[in-house]
Amino acid sequence: MTRNLFEQQLHRLQDEILELGSSVDKSLLEVVVALRRRDLAAARRLEAHDEVINKKRFAIEEDCLTLIATQQPMARDLRILAAILEVITELERMGDYVKGIGHIITMLGPEPLPPDLLDHFDAMASKSTKMLRRALDAFIAGDAKAAKAIPTGDDEVDKLYNLVYRELVNQMIANPDTIDHATHLLWVAHNLERFADRVSNICERTLFFATGEMMELRSTNDETKHPSYRIPDGE
Repeated sequence: MTRNLFEQQLHRLQDEILELGSSVDKSLLEVVVALRRRDLAAARRLEAHDEVINKKRFAIEEDCLTLIATQQPMARDLRILAAILEVITELERMGDYVKGIGHIITMLGPEPLPPDLLDHFDAMASKSTKMLRRALDAFIAGDAKAAKAIPTGDDEVDKLYNLVYRELVNQMIANPDTIDHATHLLWVAHNLERFADRVSNICERTLFFATGEMMELRSTNDETKHPSYRIPDGE
């Protein structure tokens, strides 16, 4: 395979990553709208769309592995392809969070959803998707400086998560009959917060292939996160 052909194949993989990221991005924004509207049809459609995201991830993975096997790249080229495999895994996991929120929507009873919490969810989704777009742009450009700056946006998402957590816990304390309903909403907040965390992982992959350096990017709020504000992934 000539160098030009390798570059063409690499650019195609990058385009497919952007397409996958756009699908995940759009799905997250749509699912918070479905939550606000209690749109069960949209929620079920977004649950089913996760299979499309999964298939796209596996198709990119297969193409990437084929390129590695046939070209046997070295140095930076190999780091790029290894990073692509990691990034599509992160995107697929983000799709799982969307699917989880869609499933929660179908589980919620007729109880009204507090408007302020819905606003918080909208803000978390908006901030997370903006981070994702910036992270993918930095990844495609190999922009290590931009990648380092993006995880600071996770602070804002964490603050919203902690606010939602406190509001829902206080609600459960005041009225134990709301525990099941509030727990479902906590899982919505958890999935939104974890979505943003995985954007930071993409930024770490950008640093890896751009500089060869393995570095854990931490938001400025990481040291002050209260452990009780985090729901385990179960992974």
